[in-house]
Amino acid sequence: MKERDNHMAYADGMEAIESAVLEKVGALLAGYDYRRYTGDDVKRALRQERLAVEDYGAILSPAAADFLEEMAAKATAETRKHFGNAVQLFTPLYIANYCENECVYCGFNCRNRIHRGKLSPAEIEEELKAIAASGLREILLLTGESRRQSGVEYIGEAVKLAAKYFATVSIEIYPLNTDEYAYLHACGADYVCVYQETYDPDKYEQVHRRGPKRVFPYRFYAQERALRGGMRGVAFGALLGLGDFRKDAFAVGLHAFFLQQKYPPAEISFSVPRLRPYINNAANNANDVHERQLLQVMLAFRLLMPFAGITISTRERAGFRDHVIGMAATKISAGVCVGVGGHKAAEKGDEQFEIADPRSVAEVHRMILSRGLQPVYTDYVRV
Repeated sequence: MKERDNHMAYADGMEAIESAVLEKVGALLAGYDYRRYTGDDVKRALRQERLAVEDYGAILSPAAADFLEEMAAKATAETRKHFGNAVQLFTPLYIANYCENECVYCGFNCRNRIHRGKLSPAEIEEELKAIAASGLREILLLTGESRRQSGVEYIGEAVKLAAKYFATVSIEIYPLNTDEYAYLHACGADYVCVYQETYDPDKYEQVHRRGPKRVFPYRFYAQERALRGGMRGVAFGALLGLGDFRKDAFAVGLHAFFLQQKYPPAEISFSVPRLRPYINNAANNANDVHERQLLQVMLAFRLLMPFAGITISTRERAGFRDHVIGMAATKISAGVCVGVGGHKAAEKGDEQFEIADPRSVAEVHRMILSRGLQPVYTDYVRV
């Protein structure tokens, strides 16, 4: 695609499904002014057993910053009610970092001068064996967004290998059509993670200069196509700090909420990535969205959807990750490499971003126990 192409128009080969979720989220987002909320609005929201859209907007507003303790107490109670003291562990495995997109915030940007790499099936299996030896039973497979270098069949073979060693296989790849998600589900994939990055269409156009990812609605509907393709669960998120983080968090919550209503059996989860420095761009600073603001977003997600999972990644420092598990976060990564491979042999390609918490699986396991919580390596039995 060229820079001048309409970012709201589907390209050839992209499946358009009949759904009104984008219009619903877009209309509510257009009317969301978080500056109009007061402390009384926040108090009223926190008295509700279940949040309405207006309540959700209030607890994401700056006025809610003075109520984080009350929000945390209520979120902790909801987390314990729905998840007990369990905290799931997983790790990502990047199998390729080739990309066809020019995204200004990403280390895999096709114009970035980085070392590109791709694991062979034999190398993928060696990595999977090494990860499984740590005790982990949940894996997230990732690629850069390149159909040419990381085709659906290549990813499918990786999923089949992963299903030999792991009870849950999640994928974080480029968006697919429904039939392609069905194929990967048949190979053994359970979960699909897709992050919209920003829900502001104008900002989205500015930061996605070219490539398939430039098409806003195709990416927006990826989770719904994945569920139609038979996936057990889907994850939502925005890259906080890329746009207005309060509006993006508002849209993320509504996107997930409306899809849960439409597909009640689906497992829904959130991720809360912030901008991180990467090769060729050290200026990205996660602190553009401060930790207290990130915590507010996580607490809001929990109060909006008490039964949804929330993942806290190694983008965040160890102390913050330790603090939020059990309160809002229900899943945490450990033993992480964000280059291509790196668990068994040296990384075959450069990393996507810098991590902030390099702890091993054993170290994270001990930390979870020290907080009176229970490390969980799988909550699913593959039959």
